[in-house]
Amino acid sequence: MNNSSTPNRIPDIVNRWFAENTYCSREFSDLDRLLARKREQGITISLGLPALNEEKTVGKVLRTIKAALMDDVPLLDEMVLIDSGSVDYTREVAEELGIPVFIHQNVLTAHGSFDGKGEGLWKSLYMLQGDIIAWVDTDITNIHPRFVYGVLGPLLVDPGIQYVKGFYRRPLVDEDRLLAGGGGRVTELTARPLINLFFPELSGLVQPLSGEYAGRRSALERLPFFTGYAVETGLLIDLLENHGLFSIAQADLQERIHHNQPLPSLSKMSFAIMQAVFRRLHKSRKIELLEEFNKTMNMIRYEAGHFYLDGVPVHERERPPMIEVEEYRRKRGMEPRGGIKEPVG
Repeated sequence: MNNSSTPNRIPDIVNRWFAENTYCSREFSDLDRLLARKREQGITISLGLPALNEEKTVGKVLRTIKAALMDDVPLLDEMVLIDSGSVDYTREVAEELGIPVFIHQNVLTAHGSFDGKGEGLWKSLYMLQGDIIAWVDTDITNIHPRFVYGVLGPLLVDPGIQYVKGFYRRPLVDEDRLLAGGGGRVTELTARPLINLFFPELSGLVQPLSGEYAGRRSALERLPFFTGYAVETGLLIDLLENHGLFSIAQADLQERIHHNQPLPSLSKMSFAIMQAVFRRLHKSRKIELLEEFNKTMNMIRYEAGHFYLDGVPVHERERPPMIEVEEYRRKRGMEPRGGIKEPVG
């Protein structure tokens, strides 16, 4: 991180970043132009699509992206479903469409496996081949190719950008009604206050927790990954620390509609994000943790006329940078390092 980012200068730096590093997906809608930029640079692009029980939406997501960005214009060299143990027909839908599928619990088995989206994304770095890696969630009901090319565009036009976050309007679906601006509750109530308090350089990000983003392998493989809900938060903080604010960009993907989660699930997400933030604050010596924080969250339940407590483990573990994993180094033709770091926490 730029040490010159003293508190009195941060607002000016963030305003400048917001003006220079905020894009709109419409800027990149000329796919032939994007393809030409990709070929000029001689790079490959992979798309990973994380999924867990998304049979209702995954088919349309895969068909839409494959038709536009592989069949019509070959912007993507690879498109893979990253399944986290679905018990519905998510994998079968993908396989019927000819999309390669891997189950993250079956990858790098010598290192064990944890539940969580971040675990799947970390292991996808091992499976995917591209110089640029993009990830798009599979629960989007208004899927459009812009969710992919919007986050790829800045990387293809600016070699200084290492990572791009998508953002959008997130209306909340309430039964049959669409409530404008009602989404992003964990962002507004947890992530944004914590970012503004402790990492204000990142305060210009519209959707720091969005599930649509892309980055250069050369940067991503050198970052640790939280295994669960905090993966997006951890990546942003570590990119800021390792590459500086202006290595990050954001792209307006217009509007995203998906099935919103109930409040108890959002509460667990917030708990996980707070764990990650405080771990990073401790690592950077901004605060000192006098003891390890609690990793069990008491959920308040109500049933049969009475309240009761339900202790739910919410433990954000941390995977090492993929470049430190020997299997990855062998696969990428790198010299062995000798030894594997175990997950933290």
